[in-house]
Amino acid sequence: MNTSYLFLATGFEDIEAIATIDVLRRAGIEVKSVSINDTKDVTSAHGITITADVLFDEIDFSDALWLILPGGLPGATNLADYKPLVELLIEHNRAGRNIAAICASPAVVLAPLGILDGREAVCYPGFEGKMPNAHKGFTPVVADGNVITANGPASAVPFALSIVATIKGEATAREVAEGMLLYNSKCQNYYF
Repeated sequence: MNTSYLFLATGFEDIEAIATIDVLRRAGIEVKSVSINDTKDVTSAHGITITADVLFDEIDFSDALWLILPGGLPGATNLADYKPLVELLIEHNRAGRNIAAICASPAVVLAPLGILDGREAVCYPGFEGKMPNAHKGFTPVVADGNVITANGPASAVPFALSIVATIKGEATAREVAEGMLLYNSKCQNYYF
């Protein structure tokens, strides 16, 4: 259980995917981007095409540390419509393993699967109605048990730092944030 996986579907939110991968790798965490498309090339919601590390069917996810879902539209909808990913998320959650989702993905992907039932969670503003069984949080990022959710692009770095903190501890998250000029060690304060 050393590798985390971030799933890319056509229409993913650029900042949420790239910033999360970047922050995790700065922390020395192995993370692979996974295309659910037929090719490794995946085009974002804003027309930027990136090449994923692997295709979904090339991976045995049994050792997955985190399953991470960026938002974006239609990216989140495409993730929700991909049955192999849905089955993986259900099984991963059933086993009490870690899942993180940001923007539309908490509401569009996780909530319909019951993963957010009874949990505190956040999503992109306006999507809260799609999470009827979750307790709506009021902070940009919420960690509840084995699930982390965040509200959108501006929260991508704090979202990723929250994942880092769960894997490597708060000190490492602060060190990465300080290296990115997001944390001032003299004031012991984050800039967000």
